[in-house]
Amino acid sequence: MTKNIILIATFFLVTNVAFSQPIKKVKIADVLRMADTSSVPIVMNFFATWCKPCVQELPWFEKTVPNYKGKEVKLLLVSLDYAEDYPKNLASFARKNNIASQIVWLDESDPNSFCPKIDKRWEGTIPVSLMINKATNFRAFFDHQLPEGQLKLALDKLIGL
Repeated sequence: MTKNIILIATFFLVTNVAFSQPIKKVKIADVLRMADTSSVPIVMNFFATWCKPCVQELPWFEKTVPNYKGKEVKLLLVSLDYAEDYPKNLASFARKNNIASQIVWLDESDPNSFCPKIDKRWEGTIPVSLMINKATNFRAFFDHQLPEGQLKLALDKLIGL
């Protein structure tokens, strides 16, 4: 009985630690630098915890991107949550939703300034995703939710399948 309790407690501790991550505060210049310096194809998903389509698509990204194991692809989740939600509410959201991918919080308040730096077509709506593969000069911007099937097609193009 004691062994079972210890095993269960250990499981919850390990699970909680696995999904606890420091969420770094970044500026748009940092995000652009991450895209420019990534040695592997990168997928950047811009989301907010209060955005229903964003929250709906996050599990698709979490499940699908790691399936490209033979081709390393990095997933970066860029939170556009309100300042009062950083870091506590954002970290709680990540734990509750078992998000294992890297999350950063964009510390910017003027979408008219930062959106065009990601893509000239971005009008500030979310979710949006940016995919870049420097090795093949591939760049794609999606200004809408990416359902799982569309996400897989986009990832195939990102890695050159």
